[in-house]
Amino acid sequence: MDTIASLFSFITTPVSWVIVQFHSVYGALFGPDTGWAWGLSIVSLVILIRICLIPLFVKQIKATRAMQTLQPEMKKIQERYKNDKQRQSEEMMKLYKETGTNPLSSCLPILAQSPFFFALYHVLNSIANNDTIGVINDSLLKSAQQAHIFGAPLAAKFTDSTADVAALDASLTTVRIVTAVMIVLMSASQFFTQRQLMTKNVDTTVKTPFMQQQKMLMYVFPVMFAVFGINFPVGVLVYWLTTNVWTMGQQMYVIHNNPTPGSKAQASYLDRLSKHVTQHEKVGRRRDRAIVKAIVAKGRDRNEFERKFINGLSKAGLAAQADGTVIKSDTAAAAQAEDGTPTTAVGTPKRQQPKRQSKSQRQHGGAVGPKAAGENEPKTSLTKSDEPEGAKPAAAAKKGGAKPAGGTRSKAQSGQRKGPQRPKSPSKK
Repeated sequence: MDTIASLFSFITTPVSWVIVQFHSVYGALFGPDTGWAWGLSIVSLVILIRICLIPLFVKQIKATRAMQTLQPEMKKIQERYKNDKQRQSEEMMKLYKETGTNPLSSCLPILAQSPFFFALYHVLNSIANNDTIGVINDSLLKSAQQAHIFGAPLAAKFTDSTADVAALDASLTTVRIVTAVMIVLMSASQFFTQRQLMTKNVDTTVKTPFMQQQKMLMYVFPVMFAVFGINFPVGVLVYWLTTNVWTMGQQMYVIHNNPTPGSKAQASYLDRLSKHVTQHEKVGRRRDRAIVKAIVAKGRDRNEFERKFINGLSKAGLAAQADGTVIKSDTAAAAQAEDGTPTTAVGTPKRQQPKRQSKSQRQHGGAVGPKAAGENEPKTSLTKSDEPEGAKPAAAAKKGGAKPAGGTRSKAQSGQRKGPQRPKSPSKK
């Protein structure tokens, strides 16, 4: 660890200067040799670094949003090469390269603050070894060695021996209790931050290798912090615990106000926004208007939660506009369907289905009225008659009617099929 920290020795002087400046302010309030003065100096250093990293954090969010736009393409690649994991990974890397996205962008804040972390470790380790470093001279070195946080010296570690802790005027039991509690809090905050990201702010409809890596890191990072934490001085534990709490709060703010599309956090956000908009009939904040504008621009590509949001506005008599605002609308003309297209206006008559005709109506080519059936239409073999069917040819022969030409049967009457007829069942005679 000393070798790694020495690689960042170029930044130890700026870090030590910042700590000394904050110490001069807090020392005037709490005393120069107290743990509050030195501890709050380290906390202020963390806050200053994280404020400087806000632009990088915004870039991280934009990169994450760009990854979300690739989710449909990722899903297609997964389905196409579901039996070939190697080809699937190659196609994913090709997609990242073509679109200019980087799945490791979420690690940028950690990588950016790592030099400050190792520089602080080098400063505190020098204090524990009674060595001056940067702008910390002999008087500041003695003051830092006397500073205790909850009874543990600023430069003490969990693995220190009884003699090392006694040299810093402290008890080994107190040091180990304080460091153990801080290590547990540090690991728990890291786990909760990563779990919050994976369970609430991730589109779970698409599974990517990056998501699997993030899920694995959710369990690996806390274990790593617990293992390496026993070798961190108390001051470094204060630094890392503070930055974890900052990250957790910053992430909660982003998830609450700018969630990832398709995630559970977006469902909660759109539900709150729908209630607010329907109550006040307007979109108040600029950030909310930007999100409504993006939802309207998606059209048919909206996810389930976004369609539900648009439908909720339509039911309340409101319509979302392309600029992110909402206006009152006539539900008969402005209601929108789930797929983003206008629905049929209220009150429009529905298309009537044709009435099902009977068998005799279909054979006569239309409805058979009482007059038409009794007067104008000739009787066929399919119509009822008082005279037996078998008696009709005989009666015609007796009256001297014309015989069928060629000895064949008479032509089929209207409604009969040509050719030999199937004998009727006894029930119809």
